[in-house]
Amino acid sequence: MFKIGIIGGSGLDDPDILKDPKELNISTEYGSPSSSLMSGKISGVDTVLLARHGRRHQYSPSQVNNQANIKALEKAGVTHIIATTACGSLRNKIDRGHLVVLDQFIDFTRFRKNTFADSFEDGAVHTAMAHPFDDALRANLYDTGKELGLNMHVKGSVVTIEGPRFSTVAESKMFRLWGADVINMSTAPEAMLANEAGIAYAAVAMSTDYDCWKEDEAPVTWDDILVVFNENANNVKKLLVNVIGNTKA
Repeated sequence: MFKIGIIGGSGLDDPDILKDPKELNISTEYGSPSSSLMSGKISGVDTVLLARHGRRHQYSPSQVNNQANIKALEKAGVTHIIATTACGSLRNKIDRGHLVVLDQFIDFTRFRKNTFADSFEDGAVHTAMAHPFDDALRANLYDTGKELGLNMHVKGSVVTIEGPRFSTVAESKMFRLWGADVINMSTAPEAMLANEAGIAYAAVAMSTDYDCWKEDEAPVTWDDILVVFNENANNVKKLLVNVIGNTKA
C-alpha cells in the first residue's frame, strides 16, 4: 500500500489539497520537524504533508532540520516522498515556469546534517547514491505533467547550495560547467536522508529565474522569484494531485 509524503517548498505546502486533513505532531530523536504533519487523502490515497520551511516560512535553508523531517515522515508510515522546490535555471531551455523532474544532484552545502549515521559504532553506513531519485515516481511526474499540458523537462541535475545568499556570477558559471541544470538550496540533503531511510524519493523543481549567469538580464532577486512562483504554483498543486491519483492505479 502506498502512503505518500509531500514535502512542500515555499508556498507549495497548502493543506487544502488534502481531504479530511488531520494534524499529526511527531517527535523524533533528531528533534522536531519543520512543521506538524497534515494527514489526509488525495484521490483516495493516504497522504502526509510537511512544510519544509515551516508554515510561516520561518526557517532558512540552513535551519531546516532535514533529519527530523525525513524521520517524522518515516514514523508516519510514508513509503514514497514527492518533494517540490523552486529553483534557478542554469540552461536557456529551462524557462521561467518550467518544471524539471530531477534525476541527479550535486551537493554544494556546507553545514547540513545529511546522514543518520553520525557514528559507525554499530557498523559502517555508506548508502548507495548513484541514482538518488526514484525512477517510477519520476516517470509518473513527467508523464502526468505532459498529459496536463505543462512545460516539463524529463530530467535535470540540481546543484544544492548552502544559501541563503544567491550565487556570484563566477559560481553560477562554474555550476554550469559542472553539468548542473538548475540550482536550489534544499534538495541534496533531503534526498540523501530519504535514500538512507529507504524511502522512494522524487522531486519536481519549478524554474523561477536564471540565477545570475545570464548577464544579458538583471541578477535574480527574491521579489522576482515570488512573481513567477505565484503565477505557477497552481500548476504544481494540480500536478501533485494527479500524480498521486495515478500512483494509486
